[in-house]
Amino acid sequence: MSTSHDLEGLMKFLSRDKWRECFEEVFDDHFGAILEMSGMEFEDLAELFGDDWAMTLWGCAFEDFLTQDFEVEGGNIVDDYLKRRGWRENARTKAYMKALCISVMSLYEVSEVIPGQSFMARDLIRGGALIAVSDGTATKTLNQWDRIAARIMPVMDRNILAGGLLPFTRQACDLLFDGLRTASGGKKTKKLPAFPDEDLQEMASLFTLSWLLDALDKATGFDKPALQNTDGDELVFHDVRFPLVSGVMQKDIAIRLNGTAGLAQANPKFWNWLEDKPKAKGKTKNSQALSLDSMMESGQRVLGTVELKGRFLHLSTNSSARAKTGATLIGTALDELVRTPLTEIRTVEQVMAEQAEEKAAAVSSDILPEIVEQEAIHQLFDRHYRETLDQPVGMLNERTPRQAVRTPAGQRKVAEWLKYLENQSAGRPDPTNPLTTYNFEWMWKELGILDLRR
Repeated sequence: MSTSHDLEGLMKFLSRDKWRECFEEVFDDHFGAILEMSGMEFEDLAELFGDDWAMTLWGCAFEDFLTQDFEVEGGNIVDDYLKRRGWRENARTKAYMKALCISVMSLYEVSEVIPGQSFMARDLIRGGALIAVSDGTATKTLNQWDRIAARIMPVMDRNILAGGLLPFTRQACDLLFDGLRTASGGKKTKKLPAFPDEDLQEMASLFTLSWLLDALDKATGFDKPALQNTDGDELVFHDVRFPLVSGVMQKDIAIRLNGTAGLAQANPKFWNWLEDKPKAKGKTKNSQALSLDSMMESGQRVLGTVELKGRFLHLSTNSSARAKTGATLIGTALDELVRTPLTEIRTVEQVMAEQAEEKAAAVSSDILPEIVEQEAIHQLFDRHYRETLDQPVGMLNERTPRQAVRTPAGQRKVAEWLKYLENQSAGRPDPTNPLTTYNFEWMWKELGILDLRR
């Protein structure tokens, strides 16, 4: 007799000509376009990602195949198999097969993980209430707020996962959502349309394709496009520091800056330097380059930021041309209040290297003195994140978290940002690392959106 989730008999049944041909059609839906585009064979995916991931991908296509009806004798392979060979299977295996037959692939957000036992799942496509899922394997690697493409099925007395589970990055989610919008008619809206189960069932291959596109991009190291801003200038980060003249107060600087066209105050010590009016969308100087810039809700681009720090005023921009223009703007506005500025220039590579070093220093317990207790480290994080609540955040369209939570739409964005922070923290390989064990709940309470932490 087979075990409860043993599909060996069903897979052997796949060798029958009629079912093998049907499966080839489904397999091509999942992998044909990707393999043709990359010039690869399916076996190459095993070389690239490893045998386990190749089998998981194959399993995603196989489980999709089990849900489909074909114009052949028997119609559906599960129905045909159980009719002819069902007597060989135990009751739970037959229930599992029947559940697979009507299952739907969807994207879920994971929470309340109990390793080796269970987790809660929220359907990010169909909505609805949280689902309690029993699982002894995947829960050993899942973290709070992970996103997974999976089939969650009621089998007898509990909800369980099918075998084809794919972890989704934020980039893979974006690819999937774009694909779902296109499949539903190409409506240009951020909100996904409602998908009945039967429609979503027909789009199962989109989940595999989205995961593969993202994974291939990360694994193969394709030549990445040049980085530039929307003016077509190469990204080179400039920090222009204006020393304040002796006797000049920060409030004197703020008064002048608030009267300067193009500067929009975000908090008492921070301004966004904005373009005069929204720029019409068009091609940048290098059509192969990746164009990066922050945007305000008004549609105006952020050309740079201006911030008061102690006895210095900092102008930060992402190109030489903007640094020159911005320095002239600030110099004209402040005139006798500041001295000749000093400029620090860093390339994208240097910034990335610095961030990697800072991250390693912040989270590596190996470089922290042994006498520093975890509680003390958490207090440092408390101070850091409390300051962050009053600083502009890219994921919030350069608004501060406190500003963003003033509207329902902003509250949802802040919740996504906090989930991202928690997920990145929980994903650390060392479970005893101070950042891994840090509790972000106080931030949800501080911002008044604890009800969205679910």
